[in-house]
Parts: sequence; structure tokens; C-alpha cells
Amino acid sequence: MEMAKITEYARALYDAHGDKAEAEAARKARQFEDSGDTAQSEQWRGIQAAIKMMRAPSQG
Repeated sequence: MEMAKITEYARALYDAHGDKAEAEAARKARQFEDSGDTAQSEQWRGIQAAIKMMRAPSQG
């Protein structure tokens, strides 16, 4: 999945779940890991990382 799509999914998840979005993305990643779908798991880890960056305080 390209970075723009990951960011789009991350923003939508964050808008829908607020501060719980990062945990939701981690849960989805684990769910796909457990089922053996590493590609989907990696995508959800990317979404989780993007949410983490969104939540980080801006520097400047």
C-alpha cells in the first residue's frame, strides 16, 4: 500500500476512534499476524505508525 493510502486510512481511523485509533490499528495488525497474513499485518503496522506520528506533539 502506498504511503498516501496509509495516511488516508490512518486519518480516517483517527477521526473515527480518536485516541483509541492507535490501539485499534495494533489490534488489527495482531489479528492479521495471527492469521498468517503478513502483508496485511505490515500495512496495519504502517497505519499504526502514521497515527502515532499524528498524535505526537508538533515541534516548532
